[in-house]
Amino acid sequence: MSLLSIVWDISPTLFQLGPFEIRWYGLLFALAFLFGFSIITRMFKLENVPDEWADKLLIYMMLAVVLGARFGHVFFYDWAYYSQNPSEILKVWHGGLASHGGAIGIVIALILFSKFVSKRSPLWVFDRIMVVVALGAFLIRLGNFMNSEIFGFQTDVAWGVEFVRAKAYYPLVARHPTQLYEAFSYFLVFLALVYIYEKTEYKNKQGFMFGIFLIFAFAARFLIEFLKENQEAFEDGMVLNMGQILSIPFFLAGFYFVFRNQSTKEIETTAKKEAILSSNVKPKN
Repeated sequence: MSLLSIVWDISPTLFQLGPFEIRWYGLLFALAFLFGFSIITRMFKLENVPDEWADKLLIYMMLAVVLGARFGHVFFYDWAYYSQNPSEILKVWHGGLASHGGAIGIVIALILFSKFVSKRSPLWVFDRIMVVVALGAFLIRLGNFMNSEIFGFQTDVAWGVEFVRAKAYYPLVARHPTQLYEAFSYFLVFLALVYIYEKTEYKNKQGFMFGIFLIFAFAARFLIEFLKENQEAFEDGMVLNMGQILSIPFFLAGFYFVFRNQSTKEIETTAKKEAILSSNVKPKN
């Protein structure tokens, strides 16, 4: 073990009262929704859209993230097990969530939200919700760190971490804290999207903020995977693991949305249309 390494032996349980247990991961997951709801509510107020849109969007997002991430894990990473044990599929409390599945779930949910609630282009809500998603991804990766899971290969860097609570499954050596690498990357994406929304006119180019998120979030995920232990045995020996393979289409789609043809005049026209729509809808208190 490296003398420069950080020993990490924090319990994943924040506190417990009898059978009732609060874990760091669950708390951070809940905070992702709480902070996200606060941010999106502020955005909607600034754009003069109905208050109940934020409430409905929260429900759509909660179902999308939980079900999408669960089904992503089931089908992308461990179908061999769940195909033989279908009763385990919905037992989310047993563990097993995949961020790529969550991303697919969010895309589907936002399309449905646009069709049945906002009646606007899906890209309008995609752009705004990506700010929330980036912050949520940051908090969830912190939760993975508290759980001593999804870490990297052995390393001799000064910030290498010995995950004591994972020693039953992995040798106790200093490892790359890849959860923190990802968390830091997603937080930078969050700051960039906030800047674009608050300070630039690119927020009026529909799909631009969505594309920025896809490019930088999934580029970070793809690169950090090279330092990470595989999550499932079937990935051993693969040139690219499942996380990297699933990141590629999201990354490429990001370039499409950022660089798709839309002139400055069209952006200004879109902004005027959105302003008219907002002025014609009276928010309910």
